[in-house]
Amino acid sequence: MFGCLVAGRLVQTAAQQVAEDKFVFDLPDYENINHVVVFMLGTIPFPEGMGGSVYFSYPDSNGVPVWQLLGFVTNGKPSAIFKISGLKSGKGSQHPFGAMNIVRTPSVAQIGISVALLDSLAQQTPVGSAAVSSVDSFTRFTQKMLDNFYNFASSFALSQAQMTPNPSEMFIPANVVLKWYENFQRRLAQNPLFWKT
Repeated sequence: MFGCLVAGRLVQTAAQQVAEDKFVFDLPDYENINHVVVFMLGTIPFPEGMGGSVYFSYPDSNGVPVWQLLGFVTNGKPSAIFKISGLKSGKGSQHPFGAMNIVRTPSVAQIGISVALLDSLAQQTPVGSAAVSSVDSFTRFTQKMLDNFYNFASSFALSQAQMTPNPSEMFIPANVVLKWYENFQRRLAQNPLFWKT
């Protein structure tokens, strides 16, 4: 019913069913995992009005599992990417796996999927740092760089009345910098890799 993917590893499709409505995948060597993809295989859909909440569990310093809600998958959203690199410490959250005797090894984390009503899923709050940004880091960097450059250049803006002629300096009108800034942002929004052509 479910699959789990970690970069550089084989796809896992054999989830361990620990209850009628709960499944887990083992993640050995979890300390070296940054992102995990959880997806439905497409062979068995959720029953009408149902979905699956996705949890990440890692052993704390005493070996006790700490569960954190990552998000969910549904028939309408059959896959999700979660960032787990920042979740390997901190507090757990309420979870449906507490009373289960799930066999685990100390250096192995787990992804748990609990089938629940969609109404119930909508009321759950995943840990904020698990969401993967839809804007890649290059685009974010470029936007921050543009903002920084524009703010820096604008801080030197002078009105014509304030300018003193200096033959050794060149002046660029602030509206030209603003026009360049707006054009670059527009082109970046249309195609983040436009600069490669």
